[in-house]
Amino acid sequence: MACYACRAMRILFLTHSFNSLSQRLFVELRRLGHEVSIEFDIHDDVTREAVAWYRPELVIAPFLKRAIPESVWRSTRCWIVHPGPVGDRGPAALDWAIEEGVREWGVTVLQADAEMDAGDVWASVAFPMRAATKSSLYRREVTDAAVQAVRLALERLADPAFRPLPLSRNPDGSRGRWRPALKASQRAIDWQRDDRDTVLRRIRAADGFPGVHDEIFGLPVRVFGAWPESRLRGEPGAVIATRNGAICRATRDGAVWITHLRPIGGDQRDLKLPAVQVLGQERLAGAPELPLDSFASASDGGTWQEIHAWTDGDVGYLAFEFHNGAMAAEQCGRLREAWERLRATPARVLVLLGGSDFWSNGIHLHRIEAAEQAAEASWENIEAMNDLTRAIIETDDRLVVSALRGNAGAGGVFLALAADEVWCAPGVVLNPHYKNMGNLYGSEYWTYLLPRRVGPDGAQAIMTNRLPLGAPEAREQGLVDAVFGSDAAAFFALAQQRAQDLAASGDLPVRVQRKRAQRRRDEAEKPLAAYREEEMQRMHLNFFGFDPSYHVARYNFVHRVPHSRTPLHLALHRRRGAGTRVAHAARNP
Repeated sequence: MACYACRAMRILFLTHSFNSLSQRLFVELRRLGHEVSIEFDIHDDVTREAVAWYRPELVIAPFLKRAIPESVWRSTRCWIVHPGPVGDRGPAALDWAIEEGVREWGVTVLQADAEMDAGDVWASVAFPMRAATKSSLYRREVTDAAVQAVRLALERLADPAFRPLPLSRNPDGSRGRWRPALKASQRAIDWQRDDRDTVLRRIRAADGFPGVHDEIFGLPVRVFGAWPESRLRGEPGAVIATRNGAICRATRDGAVWITHLRPIGGDQRDLKLPAVQVLGQERLAGAPELPLDSFASASDGGTWQEIHAWTDGDVGYLAFEFHNGAMAAEQCGRLREAWERLRATPARVLVLLGGSDFWSNGIHLHRIEAAEQAAEASWENIEAMNDLTRAIIETDDRLVVSALRGNAGAGGVFLALAADEVWCAPGVVLNPHYKNMGNLYGSEYWTYLLPRRVGPDGAQAIMTNRLPLGAPEAREQGLVDAVFGSDAAAFFALAQQRAQDLAASGDLPVRVQRKRAQRRRDEAEKPLAAYREEEMQRMHLNFFGFDPSYHVARYNFVHRVPHSRTPLHLALHRRRGAGTRVAHAARNP
């Protein structure tokens, strides 16, 4: 098929929330020159109002939990981004794919019509399935395929000869294969009979939402975050060990690590938290704590390892696989200890790798919400993040690289900027701001780290923007230094080679000397302690002041409270609509 240039369009996103896939599509389509506004799917009348105000040429639904109103899809072309191959229909596409162990899956862009997920197909992109959680597959393979599929559909839309393909009808007249959401009974684990791979598959298929219903020591819970364990053994179903907040539970042929639980009913708050925290030490008295040294090798996937450090020639690496990129105070402390140990090696270049899905998203809001005193817990957490960030900034005897394989947000972005160079995979999305969390001011030395890269005006623009940045846009603004690789895996391989080349470079000693001299000049002009003190004065108001906005926003985020309206920084059409209504009122008092 010939390649047709897509003219710039006015596109409305209709979405349940502005999730990772929606954000990636948002930055990709804006990069292509399209104007994109967002409306949360709150009520049919609200959707109709948004379409009437914005008059989009195309509506895209990247993440929807219910049908688009008929009056909308009949009057405006609407595309559904479905995380399944052609013919798959229903609300639990990835769940079924993981549960059934398929080798290949896909994403389909189809036109909305009277039957859910049964409209004409504009594009479909396949990908090989990876042994991973539903959330991880969604953030990586599904999101990459969705970008490809939407771009292909837009190209076909510009082709006057293209006609979308209708789904073939089954003998009973239906189209495709409709599969409902999995029932709790279909996800249940039989710890006496199920093998390790079955247990892993069940938990991974329910990851993120809704979790696998289970009972541990008589406590009803939902289970999340499963990792294989190849060495430990025990009575099937027994909790045989703990490590850094996770529990290890035996299967009939091995064991699995479970990192997070969510209690069901009872007196405990309905929060997803580290498994040990939910169960309590009294229930776990018989399970030994089996710490794993951060420099121990777990590269064979034989156990669960939250922090992993190693050296390869003249390059040192530090990876940290924190759940959803959230970093609690004690995790920051352990990470800083690992960093200091890595600094004690002779490695000439140090690379911060973060996690495979998230680099970092800053402080741990779930742990804070669960604390008896949320303000004090917030303060402790941000202080620990600051200690870690300062340790990286003050590493002046070698070069430091932040290599982002996954997304980063809030304090996690500024933790990355503490390095000398920041490299990103092409699909990484950054949210370098705090204000969406109840107008939080933020710390992590951002008032020092951000202006030195983008200047005072650039820093002000980034911090007030509140919108996500794609990696190429972040590079254009000076926030990151390099974007390369075709995907996260290719980026990791290339990053390792670049780090080795950097370590072998003849001008490395000169660069380190210049870095040390610059740090001394910066410190003489304004000490890091002054930046921190000023930031923390503002944070003290956020945590302990009279304005509860941060605490309300944190509660809503952690408990997934649905939005009552679309924020104006996302809803371009509502900002315009508000201006139109004000002008009309002034003319017609």
